[in-house]
Amino acid sequence: MNDDGRRHPPNFPPDERHNVPIIIFVTVCTKDRKSILATSSVGDLSLNAWTTDPSWLVGRYVIMPDHIHLFCSPAVLPVQSLAKWIRFWKSHVTRNSTGPKRFPVWQRHFWDTQLRRGESYEEKWQYVVENPVRAGLAKRSEDWPYQGELNILAW
Repeated sequence: MNDDGRRHPPNFPPDERHNVPIIIFVTVCTKDRKSILATSSVGDLSLNAWTTDPSWLVGRYVIMPDHIHLFCSPAVLPVQSLAKWIRFWKSHVTRNSTGPKRFPVWQRHFWDTQLRRGESYEEKWQYVVENPVRAGLAKRSEDWPYQGELNILAW
């Protein structure tokens, strides 16, 4: 447990299996679930950070007001640290944000899980892409402006 008494998920290194792609589903939340992420500037800063560090490729993503869901895959072998890459882009977004600085911006930990089969990617994406609709932020998932796909992560 961490110092606030809450459990946080362990972040295991990706399991490299012969001829099986590595796709990781990641959720990163803001500290105290502050609604500060769903803006054009944070979206642009996130996209910039994700394309600046070439160690991980981002596939599909949804930026919600207080959390980000994304699917990523290692861009290089051996696989680089996912935690280090996430620290990099969280720091990049925070440092370059023009909005009011409300530190800390991010929860210390993140949640991740490695997908085990190709159907998982599509199933999880269908769930994730409907988040804005379930939260009452959009009538249809395709209307939510803070989502997309940077790289095609093929299974």
